[in-house]
Amino acid sequence: MSGDTYLRSLLLKYSVDADGAETAGVKLNPTIARWSNGNLSRAYFSGSLAKGTWISLGTDADVFLSLSSVTPGTLSHMYESLFQSLTADGYVSRRQNVSIGVRIDGFSIDLVPGKRQSHYGNVHSLYRSKADSWTQTDVNSHISTVKGCGRIEEIRVLKIWKYRHGLSFSSFFLELAVIEALKHRPRENLANNVWAVLEHLRDRIQSARYVAPANTNNIVSDDCTVAEKATITRGWNKSQNATAF
Repeated sequence: MSGDTYLRSLLLKYSVDADGAETAGVKLNPTIARWSNGNLSRAYFSGSLAKGTWISLGTDADVFLSLSSVTPGTLSHMYESLFQSLTADGYVSRRQNVSIGVRIDGFSIDLVPGKRQSHYGNVHSLYRSKADSWTQTDVNSHISTVKGCGRIEEIRVLKIWKYRHGLSFSSFFLELAVIEALKHRPRENLANNVWAVLEHLRDRIQSARYVAPANTNNIVSDDCTVAEKATITRGWNKSQNATAF
Protein backbone atom coordinates (compact mmCIF):
# COMPACT_ATOMS: atom_id res chain seq x y z
CA MET A 1 0.00 0.00 0.00
CA SER A 2 1.40 3.39 -0.97
CA GLY A 3 1.72 6.21 1.52
CA ASP A 4 -0.98 8.21 -0.25
CA THR A 5 -3.39 5.26 -0.20
CA TYR A 6 -2.76 4.62 3.49
CA LEU A 7 -3.35 8.25 4.46
CA ARG A 8 -6.53 8.45 2.41
CA SER A 9 -7.77 5.31 4.19
CA LEU A 10 -7.31 7.22 7.46
CA LEU A 11 -9.32 10.13 6.07
CA LEU A 12 -12.13 7.73 5.26
CA LYS A 13 -11.91 6.05 8.68
CA TYR A 14 -12.14 9.35 10.55
CA SER A 15 -14.72 11.09 8.38
CA VAL A 16 -17.59 12.96 10.06
CA ASP A 17 -21.35 12.72 9.66
CA ALA A 18 -21.64 16.39 8.71
CA ASP A 19 -25.44 16.32 8.46
CA GLY A 20 -25.71 14.75 11.92
CA ALA A 21 -23.34 17.32 13.40
CA GLU A 22 -25.35 20.17 11.91
CA THR A 23 -28.60 18.71 13.25
CA ALA A 24 -27.07 18.41 16.73
CA GLY A 25 -25.83 21.99 16.58
CA VAL A 26 -29.26 23.32 15.62
CA LYS A 27 -30.75 21.72 18.75
CA LEU A 28 -28.83 24.28 20.81
CA ASN A 29 -30.74 27.17 19.24
CA PRO A 30 -33.30 27.59 22.07
CA THR A 31 -30.53 27.92 24.66
CA ILE A 32 -28.61 30.31 22.42
CA ALA A 33 -31.71 32.46 21.88
CA ARG A 34 -32.37 32.77 25.62
CA TRP A 35 -28.72 33.52 26.35
CA SER A 36 -28.45 36.24 23.70
CA ASN A 37 -31.59 38.03 24.95
CA GLY A 38 -32.36 39.45 21.51
CA ASN A 39 -28.77 40.52 20.76
CA LEU A 40 -27.89 37.67 18.38
CA SER A 41 -27.21 38.95 14.87
CA ARG A 42 -26.49 35.54 13.41
CA ALA A 43 -25.44 32.01 14.37
CA TYR A 44 -23.64 30.00 11.71
CA PHE A 45 -21.39 27.00 11.29
CA SER A 46 -17.72 27.90 11.15
CA GLY A 47 -14.52 25.99 11.87
CA SER A 48 -13.87 22.59 10.33
CA LEU A 49 -17.42 22.05 9.08
CA ALA A 50 -17.31 25.26 7.04
CA LYS A 51 -13.69 24.78 5.94
CA GLY A 52 -14.03 21.11 4.96
CA THR A 53 -11.31 20.04 7.42
CA TRP A 54 -13.46 17.94 9.77
CA ILE A 55 -12.35 14.66 11.33
CA SER A 56 -14.25 12.53 13.85
CA LEU A 57 -11.45 12.69 16.45
CA GLY A 58 -11.99 16.39 17.12
CA THR A 59 -14.87 18.82 17.32
CA ASP A 60 -17.65 17.83 14.96
CA ALA A 61 -19.01 21.35 14.46
CA ASP A 62 -18.19 24.92 15.47
CA VAL A 63 -21.02 27.42 15.73
CA PHE A 64 -20.07 31.09 15.65
CA LEU A 65 -22.43 33.30 17.64
CA SER A 66 -22.34 36.84 16.28
CA LEU A 67 -23.70 39.32 18.81
CA SER A 68 -24.72 42.87 17.98
CA SER A 69 -22.18 45.65 18.51
CA VAL A 70 -24.53 47.20 21.09
CA THR A 71 -24.76 44.06 23.24
CA PRO A 72 -24.34 45.17 26.88
CA GLY A 73 -21.72 43.74 29.22
CA THR A 74 -18.07 42.78 28.96
CA LEU A 75 -16.58 40.13 26.69
CA SER A 76 -15.79 37.95 29.70
CA HIS A 77 -19.43 38.17 30.80
CA MET A 78 -20.53 37.25 27.27
CA TYR A 79 -18.35 34.14 27.44
CA GLU A 80 -19.13 33.10 31.00
CA SER A 81 -22.87 33.68 30.70
CA LEU A 82 -22.95 31.34 27.70
CA PHE A 83 -21.31 28.64 29.80
CA GLN A 84 -23.81 29.22 32.61
CA SER A 85 -26.80 29.14 30.21
CA LEU A 86 -25.70 25.84 28.67
CA THR A 87 -25.08 24.33 32.11
CA ALA A 88 -28.47 25.52 33.37
CA ASP A 89 -30.16 23.78 30.43
CA GLY A 90 -28.50 20.49 31.36
CA TYR A 91 -25.58 20.39 28.94
CA VAL A 92 -22.22 19.17 30.22
CA SER A 93 -20.10 22.11 29.11
CA ARG A 94 -16.39 22.88 29.16
CA ARG A 95 -14.60 26.19 28.94
CA GLN A 96 -12.00 26.34 26.18
CA ASN A 97 -9.91 29.28 24.99
CA VAL A 98 -12.45 31.24 22.93
CA SER A 99 -15.27 28.68 22.88
CA ILE A 100 -17.59 26.64 25.07
CA GLY A 101 -17.70 22.95 24.20
CA VAL A 102 -20.72 20.68 24.67
CA ARG A 103 -21.69 17.10 23.78
CA ILE A 104 -25.09 16.54 22.25
CA ASP A 105 -26.43 13.39 20.57
CA GLY A 106 -22.91 11.97 20.47
CA PHE A 107 -21.44 15.00 18.69
CA SER A 108 -18.90 17.51 20.00
CA ILE A 109 -20.07 21.07 19.35
CA ASP A 110 -18.02 24.19 20.09
CA LEU A 111 -19.87 27.48 20.50
CA VAL A 112 -17.77 30.59 19.82
CA PRO A 113 -19.35 33.85 21.07
CA GLY A 114 -18.19 37.08 19.47
CA LYS A 115 -19.29 40.71 19.59
CA ARG A 116 -19.36 42.70 16.37
CA GLN A 117 -17.14 45.77 16.48
CA SER A 118 -19.50 47.81 14.31
CA HIS A 119 -22.99 47.60 12.89
CA TYR A 120 -21.58 46.47 9.54
CA GLY A 121 -18.82 44.06 8.56
CA ASN A 122 -17.57 40.76 9.93
CA VAL A 123 -14.93 41.90 12.43
CA HIS A 124 -15.65 40.62 15.94
CA SER A 125 -14.11 40.79 19.39
CA LEU A 126 -13.63 37.45 21.17
CA TYR A 127 -12.82 36.72 24.79
CA ARG A 128 -9.61 34.70 25.30
CA SER A 129 -10.08 32.81 28.55
CA LYS A 130 -6.51 31.48 28.69
CA ALA A 131 -5.09 35.00 28.81
CA ASP A 132 -8.11 36.74 30.35
CA SER A 133 -7.88 39.10 27.41
CA TRP A 134 -9.51 39.63 24.03
CA THR A 135 -8.68 39.35 20.36
CA GLN A 136 -10.07 40.65 17.10
CA THR A 137 -11.07 38.22 14.39
CA ASP A 138 -12.91 37.84 11.11
CA VAL A 139 -14.17 34.27 11.01
CA ASN A 140 -15.30 34.54 7.39
CA SER A 141 -11.75 35.46 6.39
CA HIS A 142 -10.41 32.44 8.29
CA ILE A 143 -12.87 30.17 6.50
CA SER A 144 -12.02 31.49 3.03
CA THR A 145 -8.26 31.33 3.70
CA VAL A 146 -8.36 27.66 4.65
CA LYS A 147 -11.14 26.55 2.31
CA GLY A 148 -9.33 27.99 -0.70
CA CYS A 149 -5.79 26.93 0.19
CA GLY A 150 -5.81 23.67 -1.78
CA ARG A 151 -4.38 21.74 1.19
CA ILE A 152 -7.52 20.28 2.75
CA GLU A 153 -6.33 16.65 2.63
CA GLU A 154 -3.01 17.51 4.26
CA ILE A 155 -4.75 19.52 6.98
CA ARG A 156 -7.16 16.69 7.75
CA VAL A 157 -4.33 14.13 7.90
CA LEU A 158 -2.28 16.35 10.23
CA LYS A 159 -5.32 16.83 12.47
CA ILE A 160 -5.57 13.03 12.73
CA TRP A 161 -1.86 12.95 13.62
CA LYS A 162 -2.43 15.64 16.25
CA TYR A 163 -5.25 13.78 18.00
CA ARG A 164 -3.70 10.32 17.73
CA HIS A 165 -0.60 11.65 19.47
CA GLY A 166 -2.63 13.45 22.14
CA LEU A 167 -1.33 16.90 21.20
CA SER A 168 -3.06 20.05 22.39
CA PHE A 169 -2.89 23.15 20.20
CA SER A 170 -5.43 25.00 18.08
CA SER A 171 -6.61 23.70 14.74
CA PHE A 172 -6.17 27.17 13.22
CA PHE A 173 -2.50 27.11 14.27
CA LEU A 174 -2.13 23.78 12.47
CA GLU A 175 -3.97 25.01 9.38
CA LEU A 176 -1.69 28.04 9.07
CA ALA A 177 1.37 25.84 9.63
CA VAL A 178 0.31 23.52 6.81
CA ILE A 179 -0.32 26.43 4.43
CA GLU A 180 3.07 27.97 5.26
CA ALA A 181 5.01 24.69 5.02
CA LEU A 182 3.52 23.76 1.63
CA LYS A 183 3.37 27.14 -0.09
CA HIS A 184 6.06 26.16 -2.62
CA ARG A 185 5.19 22.48 -2.95
CA PRO A 186 3.01 20.76 -5.60
CA ARG A 187 -0.59 19.88 -4.83
CA GLU A 188 -0.12 16.15 -5.26
CA ASN A 189 2.00 13.60 -3.35
CA LEU A 190 -0.07 13.65 -0.16
CA ALA A 191 2.34 11.54 1.89
CA ASN A 192 5.39 13.61 0.91
CA ASN A 193 3.55 16.82 1.69
CA VAL A 194 2.46 15.57 5.11
CA TRP A 195 6.05 14.62 5.90
CA ALA A 196 7.19 18.07 4.77
CA VAL A 197 4.79 19.66 7.27
CA LEU A 198 6.09 17.44 10.07
CA GLU A 199 9.65 18.47 9.22
CA HIS A 200 8.56 22.11 9.15
CA LEU A 201 7.09 21.73 12.64
CA ARG A 202 10.22 19.96 13.87
CA ASP A 203 12.57 22.64 12.57
CA ARG A 204 10.52 25.81 13.10
CA ILE A 205 8.02 25.16 15.86
CA GLN A 206 9.82 27.35 18.40
CA SER A 207 10.32 30.32 16.07
CA ALA A 208 7.44 30.10 13.59
CA ARG A 209 5.15 33.12 13.48
CA TYR A 210 1.66 32.57 12.09
CA VAL A 211 -0.53 35.65 11.69
CA ALA A 212 -4.32 35.66 11.35
CA PRO A 213 -5.24 36.77 7.80
CA ALA A 214 -7.73 39.39 8.96
CA ASN A 215 -5.74 40.88 11.84
CA THR A 216 -1.97 41.31 11.77
CA ASN A 217 -2.03 41.94 15.52
CA ASN A 218 -3.44 38.46 16.13
CA ILE A 219 -0.33 36.27 16.26
CA VAL A 220 -1.93 32.83 16.27
CA SER A 221 1.38 31.14 17.08
CA ASP A 222 1.54 33.06 20.37
CA ASP A 223 -1.48 31.08 21.59
CA CYS A 224 0.61 27.91 21.39
CA THR A 225 2.53 27.73 24.66
CA VAL A 226 6.12 26.57 25.09
CA ALA A 227 4.82 23.37 26.68
CA GLU A 228 2.46 22.73 23.77
CA LYS A 229 5.28 23.31 21.28
CA ALA A 230 7.39 20.79 23.19
CA THR A 231 4.64 18.18 22.80
CA ILE A 232 4.64 18.77 19.04
CA THR A 233 8.37 17.99 18.97
CA ARG A 234 7.74 14.80 20.94
CA GLY A 235 4.97 13.89 18.49
CA TRP A 236 7.45 14.25 15.64
CA ASN A 237 9.94 11.97 17.40
CA LYS A 238 7.27 9.30 17.86
CA SER A 239 6.22 9.55 14.21
CA GLN A 240 9.81 9.21 13.01
CA ASN A 241 10.18 5.83 14.71
CA ALA A 242 6.62 4.52 14.32
CA THR A 243 5.42 1.87 11.88
CA ALA A 244 1.97 3.48 11.66
CA PHE A 245 0.86 7.11 11.47
